[in-house]
Amino acid sequence: MKREDLLWTDRKRNWLGLPWSFTVYGLTENRLFIKTGMLSIHEDEVRLYRILDVSLRRSFWQRITGTGTIHVDSSDKTMKCFDIQNIKGCEEVKEQLSELVEKERDNKRVSSREFIGGCEGHDEEDEFDEP
Repeated sequence: MKREDLLWTDRKRNWLGLPWSFTVYGLTENRLFIKTGMLSIHEDEVRLYRILDVSLRRSFWQRITGTGTIHVDSSDKTMKCFDIQNIKGCEEVKEQLSELVEKERDNKRVSSREFIGGCEGHDEEDEFDEP
């Protein structure tokens, strides 16, 4: 992740809202990066056109500390569902991410499709069972 290409970067923050973490998030015009670790570093990336849905969650404590968590669903094979946890300016980042996703999907001419099923063990049959 090149520093000059980054449009936004932040660290995952602790429960006090302080950036004492080994998780760093970065956003460019076409990719989202998550870098974790101190001695051994693991870096994941998701191409923005693969992002299907973005939502924002803010607990009571997060509202007090001025942080929030962005939940992302994607069609990426290795990072289907993930959270951008405890970041400052979460509402602005969510909007920026949503706009960049739409722009990148238009640039790549990717049509949006609704996928059946979801993350974390969602069972399709439960949805259609009769009472």
